[in-house]
Amino acid sequence: MSDVYVDHVFLGNHSNALEFVKGVKKLRSDGKIPEFINVFYDESEDKIEILTEKGRIRRPLIIVENGKSRITDVHLSKLQKGELVWSDLVKEGVVEFLDADEEENAFISLNEKELTSEHTHLELTPFAVVGLLTGMVPYAEHNQGPRVSFGSKLQKQGVGVYAQNFHLRQDTDTHLLHYPQRPIVETIVLNHINYDDHPIGQNVVIAVMSFDGYNMHDSIIINKASIERGLFRSTYFKPYKSSELKYLGGQVDLFEIPDKEVRGFKKEEDYRFLEDDGIIFPESVVTKDDVLIGKTSPPRFLAEMEEFKMGVEARRDASITVDDSGKSVVDTVVITENEEGNKSIKVKLRIPKIPEMGDKFTTRHGQKGVIGIMLAPEDMPQTADGVIPDIIFNPHSLPGRMTVSQLLEMIAGKAGALQGEFIDGTVFDNVGEKEFSKILKNHGFREDGAESLIDGVTGEPLKARILVGNIYYLRLKHLVSSKIHARSRGPMQLLTRQPTEGRAKDGGLRLGEMEKDVLIAHGASLLLKERFDSDKTIIPVCDNCGLTSIYNKFRNESVCPSCKDSRIKFVEMSYAFKLLLDELRSLGIHPKIDVGPKKG
Repeated sequence: MSDVYVDHVFLGNHSNALEFVKGVKKLRSDGKIPEFINVFYDESEDKIEILTEKGRIRRPLIIVENGKSRITDVHLSKLQKGELVWSDLVKEGVVEFLDADEEENAFISLNEKELTSEHTHLELTPFAVVGLLTGMVPYAEHNQGPRVSFGSKLQKQGVGVYAQNFHLRQDTDTHLLHYPQRPIVETIVLNHINYDDHPIGQNVVIAVMSFDGYNMHDSIIINKASIERGLFRSTYFKPYKSSELKYLGGQVDLFEIPDKEVRGFKKEEDYRFLEDDGIIFPESVVTKDDVLIGKTSPPRFLAEMEEFKMGVEARRDASITVDDSGKSVVDTVVITENEEGNKSIKVKLRIPKIPEMGDKFTTRHGQKGVIGIMLAPEDMPQTADGVIPDIIFNPHSLPGRMTVSQLLEMIAGKAGALQGEFIDGTVFDNVGEKEFSKILKNHGFREDGAESLIDGVTGEPLKARILVGNIYYLRLKHLVSSKIHARSRGPMQLLTRQPTEGRAKDGGLRLGEMEKDVLIAHGASLLLKERFDSDKTIIPVCDNCGLTSIYNKFRNESVCPSCKDSRIKFVEMSYAFKLLLDELRSLGIHPKIDVGPKKG
């Protein structure tokens, strides 16, 4: 007897589990019970689960009976004519939705040609086994599995047209590619997600070869002239906002050009772009520390309030300034109200981002890399027809990663460019290698896409034939200009007296355990000391009892509060360690520092 559960609640038993499951499925296909009910038999535990819960992921499959699909040519012709719709196929019991549990009992075929009497279902299309982004990778069936997943993840980081009304929006951290293109080698998925409305890449001419060592490992060599013509140019939009807040006692913030008497007044030059209302005007070219929104606020603390009562002007500057974003242009200025009805101002900057050395790029196959050098076109190799590639890609990136689909896309892209048409590279169902090789042959090229190249520096032909083709490249949002980070001296944390953390706060670069070991191994003792001196402090220690003493620098007097001894020694230590001693002291533990001569 098999146990029967409905939504994990025990209902009863049944003597023939398989007949019972078959019966429930028959009732579902006949429309006598709702189509969202799923049933499956767990043989290992001898139980039947009927599931009706919300939130289950279910997917459509074509039902197979006796090795034949229930969908016929009649159905297909009616669908094409519009006489049948999707819901009709579900009602007629041609298609059913399976959840993850019921799928355990199913034997699904990818292809109608491979159907046997054992199969229970047929996929609507072979590429349904992959996700949306993975379905955008052309010829993905020729790749190693993890590399396909990696390629789909990288597409999420691509710079493109994220929305066509970008000029009306106040989004944070947005990038816009200036000249996006549709890929020459496309997939069916692109047409279904309206990819034309938000593309994220450009078609480039690529040569696969090593060249002067500037494309070692994953780096790429890019044609400087292509960048100058607008290849991969983008704009970064950054919003700033501020509101006039109301405080207790009738105090308010004010948007204005701050007066020189205001506390925290910056340089007069910083306010040069502000108009009379304290707001910057559009199309101003600004750099770091320029004021975008002039604002003054009432005093924050009681001491300041006392001054205010006495009639002294104690307002402080609360202006919004430009971060370290390089040269920027004020794109839009919006004056509005927030939820509380207070005046609110939003200023959006646009920052041009031209590709430079260190910027990151990728293909749709997970072959990412940064620009190693930008070469002048006359120094780059060129084909016999005078075509100079936009990118030189390292061939050593291919064998280990087994991204054969990248090679196929290059040759298919070349054929598509010569023929003037898009090539279908949908996973499991695409234009084969023989077809685009034939196109290349008809246009006077070798079938494998290889060409003889001429060295731009020497003018001599290169000895090896080089694979040259067209491929869809993506610019990723990881730009070297937004990651570069260096510091000499700067702000410190109040508590630990160590450098602040993070690039945005002009912070330091942490030297960890492993970095410390590297310096020790190199014998770089002075550098090691300098690195660990960021919070160096000197404290007076009692020579008698080993506790912290008091030293008056002006009178040159010292005294130990514990034993009243006046003999002290100055000890150099990390402020973080001094902080630990203080915290232990607050717990009633008095650590003693032995300042005597080294023993042993």
